[in-house]
Amino acid sequence: MSVSLWCEEEEGQDRTQSSVRAPWDPSASGLRVIQRLLQSEERYLPSPLYISLIQREPQRREELAKWTMEVCCECDCDESVFPLAVSLLDRYLSATLSLPVSPSCLAAACVLVASKLTESDTVSADTLCAAAEYDFLSSNLREMERVVLATLRWDVAAVTPQDFIPHFLRTLGELRDGDAHTGDFLATLRRHSDTLVALCVCDSRFLGTPPSLVAAAALNSALRGLRAKSAGELSVMTSALATLCQTDVAVLQCCTELIEGALRERLRNGAQEEKDGDIEEERASTPTDLREIDF
Repeated sequence: MSVSLWCEEEEGQDRTQSSVRAPWDPSASGLRVIQRLLQSEERYLPSPLYISLIQREPQRREELAKWTMEVCCECDCDESVFPLAVSLLDRYLSATLSLPVSPSCLAAACVLVASKLTESDTVSADTLCAAAEYDFLSSNLREMERVVLATLRWDVAAVTPQDFIPHFLRTLGELRDGDAHTGDFLATLRRHSDTLVALCVCDSRFLGTPPSLVAAAALNSALRGLRAKSAGELSVMTSALATLCQTDVAVLQCCTELIEGALRERLRNGAQEEKDGDIEEERASTPTDLREIDF
């Protein structure tokens, strides 16, 4: 009897149905789990050569990462799919150092693999083709999926910042034990840190930064933005995060400031683009030639 490891999704499967997810298991957390993740994370970092090449000309990679994020949002993927998909993308490009004919097909294949690995209700190949406005066929996507899996030798369960955040949050919750609003605070902290992690994943300046440090810095930045009760409480939480990811507090603070600088830069660029768009719209609404006026 032949046994196949190939994972096939059902055609036309409906993602609107509710997914069955396992509840959080407190016993599957703690320092032992964090230590195991720390031991594994360096294995999934891209090569130094790839990092240096990308950081010289980061535009193409950042555009591809942003497109991947848009597809994940459009397909309503779980928050863990996007960081894993970009990790697969970087590791594939790190191994090949060349883009395929259709970069969007490569990104979609990474989303497909990440979704199959992390979601019970996976995104379908047809949905990804539609999200890419049929820039490639379903058969092309399946073939690219095979190429990615073969290149990475099926080692696709990479460690991402999303793997660390729940464990770090549990420790932060223990530091606030006794506070009646701890649950709401941690939920808000999780949402803010997820957004900051997505920012880091798109930004090539954080390429090669260990996922544990990205997760800790994102949480630390979110803590600073939410303004903890006191400077002393914030200092205790920052020290706890540095201890958990086995780094120095100064390194964590430096990475936190880089994230906050990147966030300010993106906000400025977004405001400028919106302003430029309003100006162009105003210009477009004012004809400069009588032949452009529809009488």
